Amino acid sequence: MSLINGYGYHFLTEPQLIASYKLTRNELRHMKQLSESFILSINCGSSSLKFSLYRALSLKMELQGSIKNIGSENGIFSICDSKQSVLQDERACFPNLGAAVAEIVTWFKNNHHKYRVVAIGHRVIQGGAEHRAPELITSDLLEILSQQIYLAPNHLPAEINTIAAFKAAFKDAVQVACFDTLFHRNMPVYAKRYPLPAEFINKGLAKYGFHGLSYEYIMKKLTVKIPATKRRKIIIAHLGNGASMVAVKNGMGVDTTMGISPMGGLVMGTRPGDLDPGAILFLLKEGNLSYGELDQLLSEQSGLKALAGTNDVQRLLTDEAKDSKAKEALTLFCYTAKKFIGALASAMGGLDILVFTGGIGENSPVIRERICEDMEFLGIELHQPSNHHNNEIISSAQGTVQVRVLATDEEWMIAHHSRNFIDNN
Repeated sequence: MSLINGYGYHFLTEPQLIASYKLTRNELRHMKQLSESFILSINCGSSSLKFSLYRALSLKMELQGSIKNIGSENGIFSICDSKQSVLQDERACFPNLGAAVAEIVTWFKNNHHKYRVVAIGHRVIQGGAEHRAPELITSDLLEILSQQIYLAPNHLPAEINTIAAFKAAFKDAVQVACFDTLFHRNMPVYAKRYPLPAEFINKGLAKYGFHGLSYEYIMKKLTVKIPATKRRKIIIAHLGNGASMVAVKNGMGVDTTMGISPMGGLVMGTRPGDLDPGAILFLLKEGNLSYGELDQLLSEQSGLKALAGTNDVQRLLTDEAKDSKAKEALTLFCYTAKKFIGALASAMGGLDILVFTGGIGENSPVIRERICEDMEFLGIELHQPSNHHNNEIISSAQGTVQVRVLATDEEWMIAHHSRNFIDNN
């Protein structure tokens, strides 16, 4: 693709292109096909389905949309173009993920004359130790993923069904699995190994880490903005309803807060973060819980929601002055984030750059301020006006750690990986 990005071929004749850039007629034909083609990125969540459409040649975003509140009466199907003009705004009940997928498929089928989709990239939470790099989706891969549902029972079934639906609807499009664990593949053994018997390790029990597509995107942005990024010690804090952090040293992820599942590490919207194993045993014994009930408790009924009745951080910030539970929940959220920054910095032997991203990390100056409070000993010191104006660099001149706020884009990263498979097919 390096030959065809940004060459302004719209303004040159075919002979000029062939002569100037040594393109064959097949390469030129390929360029023209890509200029009229699109890549669809699918990001499947538990109660929402996000998607973005990109031009295959430039990876410029054409439109983005989502279906939110799946399973409730208040579903929202929205699509905006790159200029934020609304193309779709529908309130309806989408009883399950299958209904949401069918709605999106129908919309693209109805608009196929505008958007020729040649590739569809899917965020897949994980594929075990052997499947981390982006991969063409085949029947064999789907079978492998089906056999590994036990590694991600809350995510893989929905993702597999979504992939199957899009494969059936877009038979001519390349389908690509983009695993969320790729970024963490080089973690040292001592960081990803659980101190448990080998019989369980051999079945795949390990620290995989997640939010890898987000971290990969942020590192790409940093590499453009900062010279010698790969020589810096970096912590990226992806803070949203799901939240995690990663330590990046020499350009590689060397430790992260999530483990075999997205339930560990930081306190999150509906997940507890790290727990003493004794707490799990307590829940099983005193609550007399089944496996399914325990899973639901830890995935959907814990975290901020358990502490304050809601996982909406903005609502908690509004209510904390009069609601002690809201204040307690936010205090714990920021405390655990602060603690993990210290731990990851210690694991790397220092810290040069701290990046906030994700819905909360990008949009909540108050949360960023509370996390960074009293962290001067580590070199973290915010410039308050910059922080409250959501500037990109929010650290003060006195601090030795540069603190940044960067928007992430997992869907763009999915499209970037998927385009490579167009080139090779």
